[in-house]
Amino acid sequence: MAGESTAKTDTSITEHLHELVLNSSDVEDFLNELAQVSARNLSQPGDEIMCAITLLRQRKAATVASSSPDAKAIAHLEYEFSETPSLTASTVQESIHVPDARDDGRWPEYSSAVLAQGIRSVLALPFQLEGGTKAALLLYSRQPGRFEPRILEFAEDFVGQTSLALRLAVRFAHYSETAANLRATLESRTVIDMAVGIIMAQNRCSQQDAFGILKTASSTRNSKLHDVAAAVVNSLGQGPVRTHYDG
Repeated sequence: MAGESTAKTDTSITEHLHELVLNSSDVEDFLNELAQVSARNLSQPGDEIMCAITLLRQRKAATVASSSPDAKAIAHLEYEFSETPSLTASTVQESIHVPDARDDGRWPEYSSAVLAQGIRSVLALPFQLEGGTKAALLLYSRQPGRFEPRILEFAEDFVGQTSLALRLAVRFAHYSETAANLRATLESRTVIDMAVGIIMAQNRCSQQDAFGILKTASSTRNSKLHDVAAAVVNSLGQGPVRTHYDG
């Protein structure tokens, strides 16, 4: 599996992963590409290693990426049980090896479930990420004892190389979400400020009084403040508010 014929050099893998970060539309897209790269680098002809990646970001739902439909189906088992190899690996930040699911007693329900999928050996390796973000690379094989020490070492080296690229992808996603949230906030404030101005002109009142009128209308109608403000602005026949924030 991890022979010279199948393993890329450290430089070529790193360069390819950096290209994935730059070309992927979001973290989930990057993770799916990363799972496929992992499968290609860790498999041998006629001996497929199925790969999946579990990602749990703070206050966000877990995302599952996979190298194939079969890998995706198996990886979903990681969220059906309270204790699994990937959750353990992410928590203790250590590689978790299941040489044979038939003999492993650490996660009996999980082991029974993967055996039902035809999986005999599992390897979970944690990525080195930042903050509350946790992720693990999962390797599945239909053969028992598939992940011998030599292969385990190669897989750990591979995860070490990919951790930096994944950290970059998660960081880029955070910045994108922050920019999107800022844009939405500015647009919302623009509508509210315009509505307050209209109310001030119509009622010849102060800015504070106009904002109070807007809040009262929001409470009375049980509607969001932004929606009520937009209705006030649209009532002038100017159509939806346009902003100039290009962030």
